[in-house]
Amino acid sequence: MKQHLTITFIFIIALLCNSVNVNAQSGITPKPLYEELQKGIFTIKKKTAVYTNLEGEERTNMLSFLKESSLKISKKGKLGKKNTISLLLVEKSEEFPSPESYQLSITPAKITISATNGAGLFYGVQSLLQLANQNEDSRIIKLPASLIKDTPRFGYRGLHLDVSRHFLSKEFIKKQIDMMAYYKLNRFHWHLVDGAGWRIEIKKYPLLTDSAAWRPYNTWKEWNKNGKLYCTKENPKAKGGYYTQEDIKEVVAYAQSRFITVIPEIEMPGHSEEVLAVYPELSCSGKPYVDSDFCIGNDSTFTFLENVLTEVMELFPSKYIHIGGDEATKKGWKNCPKCQARMSSENLKNVDELQSYMIHRIERFLNDHGRKLLGWDEILQGGLAPDATVMSWRGEQGGIAAAKASHQAIMTPGEFCYFDAYQDDPSSEPKAIGGFLPLKKVYSYNPVPDSLSSEEKKLILGVQANVWAEYIPTPEHMEYMIYPRLLALSEVAWTAPERKSYTDFYERALKAVTFLESRGYNTFHLKDEVGERPVSLVRENHLAVGKKVIYANKYYHNYTAGGDSALVDGYRGGWAYADHRWQGFIGKDLDVTIDLGSSMTVHSINADFMQIIGPGVWMPRNVEIFVSEDGITFTPIKQIDNDVPENKEELVFRDFGWEGNAVARYIHYVAHLNNKGGFIFTDEIIVK
Repeated sequence: MKQHLTITFIFIIALLCNSVNVNAQSGITPKPLYEELQKGIFTIKKKTAVYTNLEGEERTNMLSFLKESSLKISKKGKLGKKNTISLLLVEKSEEFPSPESYQLSITPAKITISATNGAGLFYGVQSLLQLANQNEDSRIIKLPASLIKDTPRFGYRGLHLDVSRHFLSKEFIKKQIDMMAYYKLNRFHWHLVDGAGWRIEIKKYPLLTDSAAWRPYNTWKEWNKNGKLYCTKENPKAKGGYYTQEDIKEVVAYAQSRFITVIPEIEMPGHSEEVLAVYPELSCSGKPYVDSDFCIGNDSTFTFLENVLTEVMELFPSKYIHIGGDEATKKGWKNCPKCQARMSSENLKNVDELQSYMIHRIERFLNDHGRKLLGWDEILQGGLAPDATVMSWRGEQGGIAAAKASHQAIMTPGEFCYFDAYQDDPSSEPKAIGGFLPLKKVYSYNPVPDSLSSEEKKLILGVQANVWAEYIPTPEHMEYMIYPRLLALSEVAWTAPERKSYTDFYERALKAVTFLESRGYNTFHLKDEVGERPVSLVRENHLAVGKKVIYANKYYHNYTAGGDSALVDGYRGGWAYADHRWQGFIGKDLDVTIDLGSSMTVHSINADFMQIIGPGVWMPRNVEIFVSEDGITFTPIKQIDNDVPENKEELVFRDFGWEGNAVARYIHYVAHLNNKGGFIFTDEIIVK
């Protein structure tokens, strides 16, 4: 596993970190493993030349890149000459633990970048560019003499963009690839198809781009609310688009020249409404606009998928092909004669195993063509395909389960890696699907769970940021959600944990925002950051803190907020229900009784609830509050009806409480489920 730390590499890290000059800060992001400031200055002049022993296409690409970069160096030089930048491939050694490792030496006379691979040289150039861009306002670029030795923590460092829900031009994609390369990310996960639109030309199935790529609505929200209909490009209201195969080749080549691998995602079996609308014979019902899952009992489904994947593999040389595998409803399969016949003939016990059958079959097809299957963590359901790699998004459990089963995994949990969440006070931000993921939280993530053994930890290939576009209708909005959070993710993915410091990173991120904006990127204004919900920052002291809570209905296992004591621990929730402070109930009332331990005078009972309708979180229909001295006879003291509209899309907080005078030992608090169902969340029941 070249991308993981060997025993030798661990020794090198310890040696370098112990000897590092802590006062030497290059300002490079992601932060290098070792930095040493030395004496003197190297000045880039008109006569500055470049020498490299790279050959072939890599040489051509590198020289072209340097010429077009802010360094604007095109003159060819000779090895060892003064005022020359030398890019040197060297023999493999312990000093270069990874093909992406590099060393950058700047002296007053010359600059030397060394690596064992073109990728390492390219990342050394990115560090050089960052140093140069720090004083680009000067007419002459002067670089302090220094020595940098660097290597990545993970071999997989990714960004995922959803272009199905809102189409993004190939120029926009290439623009993001530029910045991925600048911050040393090396995997672009292209979410090309989903229910909202098919975005890749497949010559064997023209209806996918003639119709399934277009809809008579400008935004995903409008489409989602109005029947999820598609149309042809000729429709005057048509919105959408797709990439021709030539577009795909252009983007893939552009990414390759920057040492970025493009991984395509072709969704199956779920999220396939767009396919089944134009090829309904591949669905269980055989009718358009009925099903969202492929019919797995139908051999024509596999013919279609294999034909599509054949064309996809011709366009993408990546080792991995992502097949989705997430959030299949599986509804049609239970009553579909073809699916039931498949289950019988294959001795499958349930629909989870039916999905697993499909995943196994597709994996065999990919393996036969020299590729590997990558899928979201639902591919674990019913049994994981033999050689599959899991992308863990529903927390870390999928990645942990995969590693414990000796499978490789990529960590991308929503709590830390979903950039479609708000990054600041939601009232001051563009609409998002929900959640709260500030820069600091992204930076805090450690993709290697402590629960894994040393051997299992080696199976964690890396980490990825995901940007889903339901609530991101424009390119400007997309960039706003990406930057500067992507910089934090890059440092999580590249930098050794012992070298990380959020204080140091934050200062670099502030400068990076200015740089990004100067390059035409639309970023979140980090300097104006508000931060976390104020009430969550101070512990609330009240009469019920630490008291016993009796639950009539159990909270949802993914949102326990700490368990039975969560609603009386004194801690209020932040902007997001997934912050481990909010306790969630799905499909049932919140119904609890608090024992204060003895009778006392009570003047107020309050609890906050939230509503964010994108992920299905609603206010309670109403709240009833009762008090009792004996725990047997309860007196109602207040009913509070909800007055927040069910169609209000913004994140809303509302207090449901009572004020007055009562003597009570027991407090019975009931929040009735909204007519919409879904979740209700509260953070604390405050008694004063």
